[in-house]
Amino acid sequence: MLLIDPVRMLPSLLLPLLGVLLVGGFSARSYGWAVLGIVGTVVFAVVRWVTFTYEIAGDRLETKRSLISRSVRTIPLERIRGVDVSTPPMHRLLGLAVLKIDTGASGGDEEAELDGVTREEADRLKALLLRRAAPREGPMPEAAATGPVERPIVRVPRRWLLYGPLSGAYLLTPFALAGGAVGLAFQWGDELGFGQDAAWNVGQWLWEHPYLLLIAAVLLVLAMPILGGLMYAVFNWDFQLKRRDGYLVAERGLINRRSVSLESARVRGYEIVDGLAERWAGVVRVWAIVTGLGDSQTRGQLLPDVPRAVAYQVTGDAVGPYTAALRRHPPVARNRRLFRAVFPWALIALVSGVAVGVTGMMVWWILLVLSLLLAGVGIPLGLDRYASLGHGYDGVRVAVRSGSLRRSQAVVERRAVVGWRLRQTWFQRRAGVLTLIAGVGAGKGGYEAIDVSKAQAGGFPAEVTPE
Repeated sequence: MLLIDPVRMLPSLLLPLLGVLLVGGFSARSYGWAVLGIVGTVVFAVVRWVTFTYEIAGDRLETKRSLISRSVRTIPLERIRGVDVSTPPMHRLLGLAVLKIDTGASGGDEEAELDGVTREEADRLKALLLRRAAPREGPMPEAAATGPVERPIVRVPRRWLLYGPLSGAYLLTPFALAGGAVGLAFQWGDELGFGQDAAWNVGQWLWEHPYLLLIAAVLLVLAMPILGGLMYAVFNWDFQLKRRDGYLVAERGLINRRSVSLESARVRGYEIVDGLAERWAGVVRVWAIVTGLGDSQTRGQLLPDVPRAVAYQVTGDAVGPYTAALRRHPPVARNRRLFRAVFPWALIALVSGVAVGVTGMMVWWILLVLSLLLAGVGIPLGLDRYASLGHGYDGVRVAVRSGSLRRSQAVVERRAVVGWRLRQTWFQRRAGVLTLIAGVGAGKGGYEAIDVSKAQAGGFPAEVTPE
């Protein structure tokens, strides 16, 4: 850890150290200040290592940090919701791991982190904490006393990593890298030797040569599936889902190998998500809906992009199947989807047409054509949004679905529904529809059935929770 901490801090210190050297003209004094900064990081690492201890005392985990003041954090083992083990590159080289403990009480952050324990210690603590945290009735089974019982559920084949570019978030990787480079140039231009004015002049020169901007945009678009696929593969390499001693365990990652444990008794359902491109390819992503889970969008992932049939099989095995058909929403919901998808572009087309008649400028012609094309695309998009709407109940689980560019179907157990909420905007009152929200003490806290009829809004909650 005395090696890892300084190396980990180097990226944040690199530019300040370079700035010190540039300002000092690479003199002996500037080198002295740079060395002093590096020594300071080593001293800080030593202080962190010397002053931190942890122990399992009875029915609680205690972490202590003491230098000038003493800080003790106590975590009851029964409150532990998950224990994650990750191995970043340097940790892996040195045989170390990072163990994070989540109690669900701190939102998206872990409750405690043990950074730099050995891999053997991380595995021992994970098994011990999860076994002690899990509620058990009667004596501990003999198998649990001797070691974890593990049963694989699914292992994602590497060829399925080719589905990665279909996920919209990863496709934006080239633009994120380009934006970060531009921001770095403007923020640290002076320290890097070419100045903010030079960066601004380069931007103005590119603006005066739009064909270069067009070429750059085309190159970024062409790089989207390549870089997006690479990022997806790095994060989801060798994805495995297994069941171990009452927990669902998801392991993934190439550079930073991560293992996430979700207590099966606290899983209340799952959410199946697919984008437009994913839907055409027949693949979906799956997240677990778990009570008391912090950072559920990362920790709750059950499956990356996999074929739909595999996702249904895995969710049925790991959580439980949903067996009923979804009920359609009233036709007025279709009209509302079409209006929202077409009207804004039609309005822009009308304004552009008027501007063309008045000015005759080419820019208004371009805007007119684009808005008409987008209004035409809005028709199938609105129909698809309506076809995606649905809700249902199979006697055990409730399901709601909505969306088109990002379609999401949440399936939750009936026992997880703790209340209902009816919401109606002014436009919905005019149309005679409502949004019905099932309150769930897990996941996002509520899942919406959009634009249901008044009969559905009253009858569906009475059917699911008659008491």
